[in-house]
Amino acid sequence: MITYAQKPDILVHCAGSGSVSFSMNNPFQDFQRTVVTTTAVLEYIRLYSPKTSLVYPSSAGVYGIVRQQPINEAVPLCPISPYGTHKKIAEELIVSYAKHFGVSGVIVRLFSIYGNSLRKQLLWDACSKLKNKEYNFFGSGNEKRDWLHIDDSSMLLFIAGENASRECPIVNGGAGQGVSVQEILESVFEVYQCSESPIFVGSLRPGDPIDYIADISLAQEWGWHPVKKWQDGVRDYVKWYKGGAQ
Repeated sequence: MITYAQKPDILVHCAGSGSVSFSMNNPFQDFQRTVVTTTAVLEYIRLYSPKTSLVYPSSAGVYGIVRQQPINEAVPLCPISPYGTHKKIAEELIVSYAKHFGVSGVIVRLFSIYGNSLRKQLLWDACSKLKNKEYNFFGSGNEKRDWLHIDDSSMLLFIAGENASRECPIVNGGAGQGVSVQEILESVFEVYQCSESPIFVGSLRPGDPIDYIADISLAQEWGWHPVKKWQDGVRDYVKWYKGGAQ
């Protein structure tokens, strides 16, 4: 029999896949990372710690292509990548365990999370390219993303834990505003003190939508509000990178 020294009040299940491109090349491994780990966590709660509340950081990738922006939580889910599909399955499992086994849960669909120490995604790629004097980027630069600093997302997950229930509420985690990739990169170039400009090659990566902007009304009803301005967050990130993160 498995025994545990202490049973948590809240379990934030962050294990899982975090890359659309990885899921396109390794769909089965992506399924294992996201769906299988979530099932294991749910089984632990069901069998050994039924009073534990589950907080699940999901992804805006479950939405797929959405024409109307900002995106609210009631939009039908139609993911366009294995990554988004697996996140959707994980969400459905959590809702199922809440309904059938009384597991207390809450789902936060995070949009574009960034912050110091993140060694992947746009800011890391941009700084790495500037270090190597490379200036080409995917897309047109007009694609918009909703950038949420890690400090704000952490606070949202904390507050979400206080709102977990058998009804399994679902909220978006974003700043509530869209910022173009070009604006972000121009800010990175400026802080990096690079006199060049980003060059956009025009092609999008498979599985990437054009625009993703969150309707954060439901999260705000919990008393949560994003605080960090993206300009300050980008400035902090570039300084962190140039300070020795390479």
